Amino acid sequence: MKNFFQEFKNFAVKGNMIDLAVGIIIGTAFNKVVSTIVSAIIMPPLSLLTDDVNLSNKKWVLRAATDTVEEVAVGYGELIESLIDFGIIAFTIFVMVKFINRFKEKSEDPANKEVETPKNIALLSSMESLLKEQNELLRKQK
Repeated sequence: MKNFFQEFKNFAVKGNMIDLAVGIIIGTAFNKVVSTIVSAIIMPPLSLLTDDVNLSNKKWVLRAATDTVEEVAVGYGELIESLIDFGIIAFTIFVMVKFINRFKEKSEDPANKEVETPKNIALLSSMESLLKEQNELLRKQK
């Protein structure tokens, strides 16, 4: 049982697990912000442009409500709002990943002196140049 708890502790405190948890928390908060932006900022002007049509209330009624039966309807307006949310979130994540990758590419380029290259990349780069020199010497010997 002690080994089980030790394995769980090692799993839970690994950097990747903590990074994942932080990412999920930030993503959840970001989703709420984007949903609020869409429902409170984007949709009201869109409603004005479409003669006060509120998309979240749009639905196809399959069966009208009566005294004894509830209404059955497909709420396509909520789907449209969710798709707008998704589009904004996907675009924002795309821009952020491109921004981060730009810095990552700079840091992984050993010739770039602007950004400090991680030691493992610098070591691999020096090994690569030494292997090229060694290959050239071997070719000249033939």
